[in-house]
Amino acid sequence: MKRLSMRAGLALLVLLALSGCGYNTLQSQDEQIKSAWSEVINQYQRRADLVPNLVNVVRGAAAQEREVLAAVTNARARATAIQATPELIENPEAFRQFQQAQGELSGALSRLLVTVEAYPQLQSIQAFRDLQAQLEGVENRITVARKRYIDAVQGYNVTVRSFPSNLTAKLFGFDVKANFSVENEAAISTAPTVDFSTPAPTPPAQEAAPQASPEQKPEG
Repeated sequence: MKRLSMRAGLALLVLLALSGCGYNTLQSQDEQIKSAWSEVINQYQRRADLVPNLVNVVRGAAAQEREVLAAVTNARARATAIQATPELIENPEAFRQFQQAQGELSGALSRLLVTVEAYPQLQSIQAFRDLQAQLEGVENRITVARKRYIDAVQGYNVTVRSFPSNLTAKLFGFDVKANFSVENEAAISTAPTVDFSTPAPTPPAQEAAPQASPEQKPEG
């Protein structure tokens, strides 16, 4: 009986020590990161789901922009090919590849939206206007979700590196987590411009070159 009491007292002391050394804080912050990461992925997936419809609408009005449309389609394929699991944020290299793929899609979308400014007829298509509004909303939500993730990771990493919670982190395997890099953040934090309220002037039509007259056949 006395031995059981000693074990219970020792367990209580261990619990109190863990509480005072940041164990509960690490657990709480780790859950916050997982939640924030899920929202980042959710918004990126929403954007990816909009891309095929956007490409199809633009192709219908500007089929000649094949190179730009192909770039967006390929960038989307690369971005969605990466399985954005919770484990991805534990792998700095995999996280870097994820950032790069999403950055490429952001850049491709920006180029597409700049290109279609030369086609004011797109503004008369209701489907395009709807996609324009949805894309703008998603880009704003991506910015908010990414900021929350950055803040959550920063708070967690400070706890992991600070004394005495760093001792608890080492003991229980709480490692520093990857975050959006500065150079990538600069590239993808600027949402594509989707405001087409001011139509771009239609490029002047080029005059057709005069055709050479056919040679006359000799008489006789």
